[in-house]
Amino acid sequence: MKITIATDHAGLEIKDELKKRLEKSGVEVIDCGTYDKTSCDYPDYALKACEAVAEGKVDKGILVCMTGIGMSIAANKVKGIRGALVRDKETARLTREHNDSNVLIISGLFTPIDDAEEICNIWLNTAFSEEERHARRIKKIAQIEDKYFK
Repeated sequence: MKITIATDHAGLEIKDELKKRLEKSGVEVIDCGTYDKTSCDYPDYALKACEAVAEGKVDKGILVCMTGIGMSIAANKVKGIRGALVRDKETARLTREHNDSNVLIISGLFTPIDDAEEICNIWLNTAFSEEERHARRIKKIAQIEDKYFK
């Protein structure tokens, strides 16, 4: 599996530790930044990571910022991205099974690193259910994108 990971300055420690742990488990991680604590703008990093997902250069993406909210908003502006802000194991599973999310967003402030690692592992290893009702809803999301993302 090949993923992107990105953060702003507020999520740097979580991003760096997640990257290390994911690589140790055999995941190929493309680090889209940031690389230091200098104040920066999260949309720049969300865009870089999400474009790689949307263009099929990687399988999935993981984003971190202080609350996760800014990255969520920015990620979901990229056509084809279904980004989900997740703070627990159950929603990590459900967002893959029901929503086929392709970008996971984590709060660097509210998610301890061990929880973040568990969330990532569950999210990365859970498949989309393929149930008709969920596929139908994802198709409707794509139709909204087609209407508004020209």
